[in-house]
Amino acid sequence: MADAHPPFNVSLVTPDGAAFEGEAVLLIVPGAAGEIGVLARHAPLVATLQAGSTRVHLQGGAVEEYATGPGFFKVEQDRAIALVDDAVQAKDIDVGRARQKLEAAQEALDALERGDSGADKWVLEQRLRYAENLLEVAGRS
Repeated sequence: MADAHPPFNVSLVTPDGAAFEGEAVLLIVPGAAGEIGVLARHAPLVATLQAGSTRVHLQGGAVEEYATGPGFFKVEQDRAIALVDDAVQAKDIDVGRARQKLEAAQEALDALERGDSGADKWVLEQRLRYAENLLEVAGRS
């Protein structure tokens, strides 16, 4: 079904470089208000992304799934760019490290709630969500 749509250019970019660069027939990103699906010739769009699952549907039916951190998303006609804090392809997720990230994020949130920290709550919640997402995405692969 996805092959019925023409391909468009997709870039999934982290501070370390491109996690994915190529053509897709469908891109689904975790928007701050819910998932955003994009096909070729989508209306221009700028959105905030939360930590979640980004899925790149390729021609031929293959799907590449990434656990992505928060960031920003821009669509211009036949080009979509997701700028995210981090992106790990599902098959490359280190479950042990993801559990460590989850524990550290939970401890930081607990410290904030006790008043022992002046950290930004939204940032800590995103770290927690991202660690949970790593484990969730790893469980599907």
